[in-house]
Amino acid sequence: MSLLDYFKTNKKPSTAVTAKERLQIIVAHQRGERDAPDYFPQMKQEIIEVIRKYVQVGPDQVSVQLDQNDENLSVLELNVTLPEQN
Repeated sequence: MSLLDYFKTNKKPSTAVTAKERLQIIVAHQRGERDAPDYFPQMKQEIIEVIRKYVQVGPDQVSVQLDQNDENLSVLELNVTLPEQN
């Protein structure tokens, strides 16, 4: 194996590594939703529908998360990737 071959193989991650990283993200996301209240999925959908009234966005452009800590404090985090204005 030459020195150039070593650098070529390290630039592109294997599909197994990519699949593992994606699975870790999915598992972390599902763990976060496990502790969410029963009304959270419906509330999330309604928030997305209100945003879509004013801005045309896809489901992958809106992220809604509920974070809860030990002090009975809940934080609703909403991230929207807005389309570029022409």
